Amino acid sequence: MQTSALIVAGGRGHRAGGEIPKQYQLLGGIPLITHSIARLLAHPAIDRVQVVIHRDDGTFYHDAIKNLADAKKLAPACFGGSQRQDSVRLGLEALAATNPTDLVLIHDAARPFVTEAEIDRLLAALTTSPGAILAVPVVDTLKRADEQGRMLGGADRTGLWRAQTPQAFHFQAILDAHRAAAGQSLTDDAAVAEQAGLAVLCVTGRDENFKVTAPEDFQRAERQLLLARPDIRVGQGFDVHAFDAEPGRRALVLAGIELSHSHGLAGHSDADVALHALTDALLGAIGDGDIGAHFPPSDARWKGVASERFLRHAVDLVHKRDGLIAHLDLTIICEAPKVGPYREAMRKRIAGICGLPVDRVAVKATTTEKLGFTGRREGIAAQAVATVRLP
Repeated sequence: MQTSALIVAGGRGHRAGGEIPKQYQLLGGIPLITHSIARLLAHPAIDRVQVVIHRDDGTFYHDAIKNLADAKKLAPACFGGSQRQDSVRLGLEALAATNPTDLVLIHDAARPFVTEAEIDRLLAALTTSPGAILAVPVVDTLKRADEQGRMLGGADRTGLWRAQTPQAFHFQAILDAHRAAAGQSLTDDAAVAEQAGLAVLCVTGRDENFKVTAPEDFQRAERQLLLARPDIRVGQGFDVHAFDAEPGRRALVLAGIELSHSHGLAGHSDADVALHALTDALLGAIGDGDIGAHFPPSDARWKGVASERFLRHAVDLVHKRDGLIAHLDLTIICEAPKVGPYREAMRKRIAGICGLPVDRVAVKATTTEKLGFTGRREGIAAQAVATVRLP
């Protein structure tokens, strides 16, 4: 039996806010859609994953999948339609044309928390039924109200379920049902199946498999991600660079921001002492050597390179271990220049590189009261602490 998964990601997600569609907004430093795709790619029974995207989102999608494991199971994305139902049908047609399959799971890109056990239960249900959906029984008391909010009485909750995804079907049956329902506006794929006369089973899901819809849902999802990673690691980093001997020869770059100063820092790369300290802190948190081991100063490839490349590499290593960066704390030590006017720009730059909310990045500055090499204005030092959570 060949099993495919279809992920629907063609919507705009306006209720979530933000400058880009919600499925590409960051959750734990990783695009929301990446979490959902990774869950399905990792399931051993799923042979192929097809994603349906909006035709304007190609660049966002490429960035979201570039570091995925098991990417060989990922089919080229196809474009969706104006409504979700259209997008599902077009995705099913793409699978039919390129990857004949027996079973299919249809999933929302904005549900990043489906588990292997839930997928197992859905596939088991398909041995006795042409369709099955994840759903949660309604346990709250239900009330009816008029347009002004005045209660009109109660409603019987017996037999009521809250539908989730994935929704699983025998492939040809759901493809035929979607073809027959083209042009209609049904609520979900189970409704399409029911209209075609297909029996659909409810398989018990979890409240944790919620759909990220509003800004507060991202906050809930962040908390859920962190709780799923109870191994808390702390790494520290420290770096020093002397000022270049010749004034004006090099720009002074700290935390990815160019500062106005008479001297830049000497170094093989751009000598961004702040990003070097942060890189070492992340590498220390996951026990993976130091910046010199990954980017030797003897290697000509790194001559003059922007240090954000080093930090992005460390972030990628954390993500490859399914880790999340919980917080970064940076202290810059120098007599001059003044860091205060650049502090917020530095926080935003670091947050952008690491895929973090700005409130998870701290930047501070201090002096050594004119003591030592920094006190003599011979160079700049930086120290950093990184908190990382692993499964």
